[in-house]
Amino acid sequence: MAVLVYLVPSLVIALVLFGMAKVIAQARRTHRAWSGLTAEARCLRTYTTTSGGGGRAVSTTLHHVFEFTAHDGWTIRFKADGAPATILEGDLATVWYAPDDPEGATAEPPARGALVARTGCGLLFLGVFVAVAVAVMVQLGSHV
Repeated sequence: MAVLVYLVPSLVIALVLFGMAKVIAQARRTHRAWSGLTAEARCLRTYTTTSGGGGRAVSTTLHHVFEFTAHDGWTIRFKADGAPATILEGDLATVWYAPDDPEGATAEPPARGALVARTGCGLLFLGVFVAVAVAVMVQLGSHV
């Protein structure tokens, strides 16, 4: 029993820390793209996915697939979830990308304050899970 008191919360903490690292990595990739080069891209496709249902709220996410030619001449195709909803198939749009990572391009217009807020809120949300897991270890560990 004593092993579970520490093992399960430790696994939760490890998973949450992995999630936090992913949130930070995505924010850094977006920031690098905004600080890099721009290109004109064509929207090749738009599609939606839905999640939820079965008694839960249903949410719909709009996805775009763009293609552009990078500064080195390579044709890059990527999926973007943060592109404006007003962009339709066949439209031209500005994309931002880091010269050494054109696959990490984004069609989301630069909004550094929103990126910081979004990243901070995500880390705060995940941090609550770490705090709860530590509290569980401390509380239950003192009774073992």
